[in-house]
Amino acid sequence: MNHSIHSADRATHLKIVVVALVAGIGLAAFGISARPTTDVAQIHVIKAGQPTMMSNSATSMVR
Repeated sequence: MNHSIHSADRATHLKIVVVALVAGIGLAAFGISARPTTDVAQIHVIKAGQPTMMSNSATSMVR
């Protein structure tokens, strides 16, 4: 048994490439299937109103 990837034979390299390819395809398929889907009825449009001044301190703002 050889414990070095550098001196491994061709079949071992092929196995590693195939396993990495299958894992990559599986990860891509999981990522595509796990993304959220948006429905047109779920989109809410918020229109802009008058500009407001926001502050997180206790002091009052003078404009």
